This record gives sequence, structure tokens and C-alpha cells, in this order.
Amino acid sequence: MTGKLRIGVIFGGQSGEHEVSLVSARAVMENLNREHYEVVPIGITKQGRWLAGGDPLATLTAEADPALLPSGVETTSDSDLVAQIADLESSGSPGSRTLVRPTQNAHTEFSLLAPGSTLDVIFPVLHGPMGEDGTMQGLLELTGIPYVGCGVLAAAVGMDKGMMKAAFAAADLPLVPWLMVQRSEFKRETGAVLNRIETTLHYPMFVKPANMGSSVGISKAKDRAGLIAGLHEAARYDRRIIVEQGISAREIEISVLGNEQIECSVPGEVVPSNEWYDYEAKYLAGKSQVIIPAQIPPEIATQVAVLAVQAFGAIDGAGLARVDFLLDKDTGALYINEVNTMPGFTPISMYSQMWAASGVSYPELLDRLIALAVERPG
Repeated sequence: MTGKLRIGVIFGGQSGEHEVSLVSARAVMENLNREHYEVVPIGITKQGRWLAGGDPLATLTAEADPALLPSGVETTSDSDLVAQIADLESSGSPGSRTLVRPTQNAHTEFSLLAPGSTLDVIFPVLHGPMGEDGTMQGLLELTGIPYVGCGVLAAAVGMDKGMMKAAFAAADLPLVPWLMVQRSEFKRETGAVLNRIETTLHYPMFVKPANMGSSVGISKAKDRAGLIAGLHEAARYDRRIIVEQGISAREIEISVLGNEQIECSVPGEVVPSNEWYDYEAKYLAGKSQVIIPAQIPPEIATQVAVLAVQAFGAIDGAGLARVDFLLDKDTGALYINEVNTMPGFTPISMYSQMWAASGVSYPELLDRLIALAVERPG
């Protein structure tokens, strides 16, 4: 590759984290060095349609929840931009490094971007299902375009909390007690499900949809009424529900970077403004405290880094991830909570802040991620 790399930044998507993706993508595009990269924005609406050309970020921002967007963001409702939405297919020629859409003539295809255009690297800044869960990664594998972040397997396992916990358990990594509930089973045999949960775990408990991020659909149950409400809430987002044992814990996080040679940042701690680090505490209240580096003993910091690398390897991770831990306030035990394969990606997100505290600036972090995408072995 010579000259500027053409970086396709994909954002938006159909998940409940659509708005969060827009914020992350804006930061990525504003910080990619234009001396090295030509940035090609590609948006996906909540309905799953694609936008290219014009300003797809502005178009999607106009439809987003303004409470989640930075102050001063300009939006547009230009119908010409909306008219550029079109369905996409991957190129019929694997390795062609382009995305195309068919015309009415099925035998004639043209590039989404411009006739003959190619992309050197895709940066899929997508959070949650239909983007971070292996679906987008599979599409990009078909096109042959290098892309930032985990591959199909790691993205899918990293998004599905049940499969992720199974992978961690197989690697003998420490987990809080948990169990899986099927939505259909809960609706069909509510009493039996509740009894099984209460026999296995004790209150408080955390109830989560298996496939969702940014604390969407998660609730803390302190009694049976709260458990029932939490199961119904999680069932809105997924047919599989995770119930975890609640503990009095500090929330410790660490960033990892690399393909086969993994580096770790300094760890950080999140002190939530609410009772726990829910969606409001993450994105709306703005009062949660972040402590970087985390004020933990050196031996705990070392243990966090070692377990993070092991967890990343357990899901066959590549590129990047943020690994979240629970540090029991009463016993000092350290538990892996989850691996987030495409964490929030603004300069003030935990992932980038922990790297900044480790001496890696946000623009440098973007450079390294793009380089990792290009060099990732097949």
C-alpha cells in the first residue's frame, strides 16, 4: 500500500447502542491523521439501511437521541442525503476490497463509493448486536478488506455473555456464580425458573440480556419482584438471559492491544454515580468518577493484566478489547466480568483514557489499530 490509506469508518447500526456508536465514530474520524488517511464515512440506519456519500454521520445524528450527543453537534435533515441510502451487498469477487450495491440490471454492479474504488482498511465503530457480534466481521471477511478489531469468532463470543462465560470457565478463569435462562422457559414456567434462580443464587442479583452492551437491558434485582421485572426487561432484548450473583465490588478495567503479542494499559477504576454502573451512569448522568491508574496494590494490578491477556486469548481476540473485572470489597477476590471487543471509543472513553495514561495518545492508538488490522494473520 502506498500513499494515503483509504479508511472506511462504519457506524450507527441496528442495536440499542446506535447513538453511542455515533459518538465514538465522530471521535475516530476527527482524530484520524488526514496526512496519512483518506476517511470514508459509511453509516447504517436503525432500520439496517446503509448511507454513503454526503455526510452520513450528520444524517444519522439528526435522528439520534440528542441527550447522548456532544454539545454543539450540528445536524442536518437534508433529504438529498437520506436519498443516498441504499441496500448493500458484498462484492461478488472475494478480496476485491470494496462494497457494492446492485442496480436494477442484475448483471451490472457498481461500487458504493465510486466506480473502481477500493478501501484499504475498515474501522467498524459499531457497538452491540448486528455490528460487534461477528455479523459485520463476517461480511468484511467476504470482501477481503482488512478491518480493525476482533474476527468473527471473538466478536461473536465476546458479545454473547453466555458463550463468553463458557469460554472463560473452560480456561479456568475466575467468575462470579451465574446461570442462563431462556426467555421461552421463563414465560412458560415462571415459577420454576424463579425457584431455580433463587436456589442457585442469592439477592442481590444482576439480570442481563446475553447479547447487548453499554448496560442496555441490565437491572439489579434485590428481591423476587425485582427479579421478575429484570427478567422481563432483559427479555425485551434477547431470548437468552444471564443472571449473575451480585457482590459488593469495585469495578476495575484494563485495555488490551495487539494480535498475537498482547500489550496491556494501566488499569483504571470506575466509581459509578448511581448504585451501579448502569446506562444512565455511563452516558447521561455525567457524574461517574474515573480513576486512572486504579488505586490498587501492585500485585492486584499485575493479576488484572495477566487475567486480561488470558481472557483475550480465551475468545481468540485480535486488535483490541477492554476487559472488565469485579474486585470483591469484602474478600479481595478478583473476577472477570466481561471482554468488550469494541468498547466506547472517544478520547474520554475508558479504553482510550487508560492508554493515554500509559503513554499512547488517541491518534497514535488509531494508527496502531489500523496497523494491527493490516498485519493480522489469516
